Amino acid sequence: MFRDTVERALAEDLGSGDLTTGYTVPPGAAGSAVIIAREEGIIAGLPLAELVFHTLDSSLQCAFAVREGERVRGGQIVMRVAGRLQPILTGERSALNFLQRLSGIATQTAAWVAEIDGYPAKLTDTRKTTPGLRLLEKYAVRMGGGYNHRLALDGGILIKENHIRAAGGITAAVAAVRSQAPFTLRVEVEVTTLGELAEALDAGADIIMLDNMDTETMRLAVAQAGGRALLEASGNMTLGRLREVAATGVHFISCGALTHSYRSLDLTLLVEQ
Repeated sequence: MFRDTVERALAEDLGSGDLTTGYTVPPGAAGSAVIIAREEGIIAGLPLAELVFHTLDSSLQCAFAVREGERVRGGQIVMRVAGRLQPILTGERSALNFLQRLSGIATQTAAWVAEIDGYPAKLTDTRKTTPGLRLLEKYAVRMGGGYNHRLALDGGILIKENHIRAAGGITAAVAAVRSQAPFTLRVEVEVTTLGELAEALDAGADIIMLDNMDTETMRLAVAQAGGRALLEASGNMTLGRLREVAATGVHFISCGALTHSYRSLDLTLLVEQ
C-alpha cells in the first residue's frame, strides 16, 4: 500500500546513486546492522522501515526486536537487518526518516493520552498532516493510543465557519446537509460562542466542535448542551491545558499538534562488527 511512498523517498535520497557506499563497500560484502533507540519512546513504523530495505534488496533479512506501539528505553535495539551491506547503508536514512518521525508522533500522542487518563474524553488528531503522509501519521497517532478524526473530506460532515458563512448561517447549513446527505451520516458543526452552540443544538447537530473556547466557556457549553450532542474541544490545545479541558466533560479533544508539532524520536543505525 505504501510502496509508492517508499519509492519516492528512495528516489529523492538516492538521486543517480549512492556514491559513497558504492566506493567504500564491496558489492558482495555482507553483514548486519541494528537500529537502536537513543532515548525512551513509542516505536511506530517498523514495517515501513522493512519495506525500505526490501525495496532495495528483497533478500535482506529484517527482524523486529520490539512490537509496533511498544515503549522502548534508550539503548534498546528495535530492529536488525542482515544481508548485503550496500543496500542496508543506502536505505539507512530513508528507513530512519520514516521510523523516527512516526515514532515521534506516537511518543507525543502517548504523553498527551496519559495526561487525560481517568477522564472519558478521547484524544483525536486532525487533518493537519504532512501532504502525502496522512495515513502514516494518523497510524502513528493510533500507535500512541490516540484516535483518528476524519481521514479525508469524505470521512464525515463537519460544517466549519466558512461553510456557515457561505450557507447563510448554522441553521441553513445543517438543513442543507440533512436534505441531501444519507441519514446514516452524523453532522458536526463548529461553534465559537454559546449563542452559536444554542443554534447548533436547535438545528439538530449530532456533534458540536467548541472551537477556541476558554475552559470556563467550555464548562458552560457542556452544561448547556445537557447531553443533546457530543462535544469536541478544539483549538489552541497544549499539553499543559489538556487535563483541565478533559475535566469540563467534553467527549473529544482534537489536537493538530499531534501531527504538526512533534519531535522525531532519536534512533540510529549501526553496522555490527
